[in-house]
Amino acid sequence: MSKETIKTSNAPAAVGPYSQAIRAGDLIFVSGQLPMTSDGSLITDNVAEAAKQSLQNISAVLKAAGASMSDVVKVTVFLEDMADFGAMNEVYKEYFTEPYPARAAVAVKTLPKGAPLEIEAIARI
Repeated sequence: MSKETIKTSNAPAAVGPYSQAIRAGDLIFVSGQLPMTSDGSLITDNVAEAAKQSLQNISAVLKAAGASMSDVVKVTVFLEDMADFGAMNEVYKEYFTEPYPARAAVAVKTLPKGAPLEIEAIARI
């Protein structure tokens, strides 16, 4: 199975040695998206706005791959503070409809660049 790198300027560039996404067959693996704008500004002061930015980044990467949020089958949310789960969840449900993707949400000690959350996704097209 071949792998294709997915890259778009409508989402922030990778902050390390990884791809924004990889397409392998009919699956698209979107790397964890920090709440960064495409110009590199990080949103840290409002978890709802941070979640919105991370999900917009995922949407932009999926669009570059010819997919959309409705193609997402699995999401993982990494939260710096589990107390932010409710605020993240309110924004999350604006981006997905039933049947919702499978999901895990976990608290982590720290995230790159001091971000309050990071979200990754797997889509199937």
